[in-house]
Parts: sequence; C-alpha cells; structure tokens
Amino acid sequence: MDAAEPPTALTVLADPTRARIVGLIRAAPSGRALVGRLAEELDLRQPTVSHHMRALVDSGVVVGERDGRRTWYALAPEHADRVGAILPDAAPPGLVDLERIVADLAERYRGTLSRETVAHYVQQSHDMLRTSSSPSRFLASRTAAFSAARLEAFLRAREEQHTTPEVLFVCVQNAGRSQMAAGILRQLAGDRVRVRTAGSEPAAEVRSAVATALDEIGVPLAGEFPKPLTDEAVRAADVVITMGCGDACPIYPGRRYLDWDLEDPSGRPLSAVREIRDDIERRVRDLLAELVDH
Repeated sequence: MDAAEPPTALTVLADPTRARIVGLIRAAPSGRALVGRLAEELDLRQPTVSHHMRALVDSGVVVGERDGRRTWYALAPEHADRVGAILPDAAPPGLVDLERIVADLAERYRGTLSRETVAHYVQQSHDMLRTSSSPSRFLASRTAAFSAARLEAFLRAREEQHTTPEVLFVCVQNAGRSQMAAGILRQLAGDRVRVRTAGSEPAAEVRSAVATALDEIGVPLAGEFPKPLTDEAVRAADVVITMGCGDACPIYPGRRYLDWDLEDPSGRPLSAVREIRDDIERRVRDLLAELVDH
C-alpha cells in the first residue's frame, strides 16, 4: 500500500484549528511562535497543537527552527503570499478611538498645529488605512503612527531649509523592496538621514520573508507597516527612490528622483529575497555615501 501523500498547503488549512495556528503565527510581532504559547492562546493541550503543527510542517506551510530545547515555528516564505490570500487576518480590527488619537496628537503639536488640522489628518489617515488592502487588527495604533508621520512630513515640507537629508522609498505594496531599503538605511545612517516609505498600492503587512531577511543581518523592522503614498511625504523628501511603481509618484521641483530596477521579492524563496536584500544594501551604501559626504 502506498504511503499517504503529504497534505498540500490548500488542504491543510481547511482544518479550522490549523488555520487559526497559522493566523496566530502570522500575527506574532516576530512572525514566529512556540507551541506552548499557541496552546495557551488557543486554549488547547500542547500535544493537540503539536499534532496539527506536524501536519503544517509536512505540508511545507510552516517551518521549524531549533533554539536549544525549543522549536520556533514560522510561515514558510515561499507560502507567505499564498497563505495570506487564503486566510483572513488572525483578528478583526479593534475599536478605533479617533477622538483619543486626535486629543493626544493635538497635545503633541500644541502651539504648532491647530486641533482642526490634526483632526483632518487623523480622519483621513484612518480612512486610507481602513480601505487599503485588508484592515489590520492594529488599525488604531497604525492610524496614530501614520497620522503623526504625515504631520511631521507636512511640517518639514513647510521648512525653507533643513540640515538633515530625507529619503522616501516607494514601491507598489510597501511590503518588500522599500521596507528593506528603509530598514538598511536607518540602520546605517542613524540620525544622519531621515527615512520614510510608502506604497502606491500598499499591502496589509510587510512580507514575512522580508522581515526574516532583514533580521538575519541585524536590521529590525521596528513596527513598520505598509503605508499609502501621500503628497506630503513626497514634498518633505530630498530624494525620492521608486522601485517598480511607475508614474504613481508626483513630481515636484527641487527633489532628486531615482528609479531602482529591483526584482520584486513577492512570492520568492528566502534565498532569492536574500539576494535582493544584498543588492539593495549595496545601493543604499552608495546613496548614504553621497548624502553624508557632500
């Protein structure tokens, strides 16, 4: 009798418990999880979770990484996009207290921006994030962060002079190339360069393979998430670097525009993502030398 074929990525996720396990792994800040933690969140016994995890590993959807006596489980990079299309978010967006967000940001910018201006940006930022791709379950905190970033860009764009150069990286989904470039530049430049990212059609989350490839070289994502391209982000930038987003970026005089021809890491295995990362790093190092040495 022939041995049973291992389950495929599609069939293994038909089981609701396995779908929930993968959803929790996707939602974890580090993109990986331990069986014990998953069992606690699912209110299941560890042997039960281990049984489902074996099926997920056998199908290739999940990969395990030994860490002493523990094994961390993460979504296999080559299945990340496919699984993302199959599964909903691990949790729906929670309550968004826009009034609280407006009040906090109005306090931050008191004496600089009116409450009405802050409220306008918060409402608009919330609407942009809510309607772009799949709304994140962290919609409230992302609304606050995105609003603050836009307000900072708005203020910078009004400055006649500034000493710290600013770079804006733009790709289609703001989930791969632009995030890698921004993360590497932040790591190398520190406070010497200000860095922003955006996407012409932002995805819901940064790709797990991208986070893994950056983590391997010591570059954190530090809570970054895909953000829509906005007018004030372009106006605030000294250098705008596009990566496959065509004519989506508006053109303003006085800014330097570069187009980096890079392969899209979407759906690529981790080995290919590493090659793209290293290509980006070489370009970023050259750019940094130009920005801080001249």
